[in-house]
Amino acid sequence: MAELTFFYGTMNCGKSTLALQIHHNAVSAGKRCLLLTKHDRQAGAISSRIGLAQPAEVVTDDLDLGRLVRERVTATDPIDVVICDEVQFYTPAQIEQLAAAVDELDVEVQAFGLLTDFTTTLFPGSQRLLELADRRQELQVEARCWCGERGNLNARTVDGRIQREGEQVVVGDVDTAEVAYEVLCRAHHRAGITRTMAERPAEVIHLGA
Repeated sequence: MAELTFFYGTMNCGKSTLALQIHHNAVSAGKRCLLLTKHDRQAGAISSRIGLAQPAEVVTDDLDLGRLVRERVTATDPIDVVICDEVQFYTPAQIEQLAAAVDELDVEVQAFGLLTDFTTTLFPGSQRLLELADRRQELQVEARCWCGERGNLNARTVDGRIQREGEQVVVGDVDTAEVAYEVLCRAHHRAGITRTMAERPAEVIHLGA
């Protein structure tokens, strides 16, 4: 029986790399795949920070994934596997549509995404996946905080300073100057000490005063 599997982790833990590896293995085994993504660093692709990429269909908020998957499953050249990247940005309704596709069409769905946003709050799409997935698997590649401890929270920064408020979705990357993202351990996320702040000792002292 087909399953809905949710692979999750922080930034820099290899989610997109694993999605592309699973796609490669599936294609090598003769399977047909539908690749989906949203807000990827490369438009119209699933891309990894190590330089791998594959074209993918872009998910919009109003896209009916149930209808899309059904069309591809019943096509002349039917798909066997759906690989979904950046699923934290999908709507809860779209997650439900994917779950229904697994149950009703017997198509495998592999979903990859973050659990929490920069405020440590679950993304709605990720929350629905935790509730509905047949399997939930945390990725074993551990991203590290600047201090060397395991990084388990995603931080949004502007000029190296952690942000506590703002829109949940602001597209950026780990090396973007204006809006950047950084993986921190819980202690340094709570204290608001980013790598840049740690390199400015006077500011860290002021922060803790």
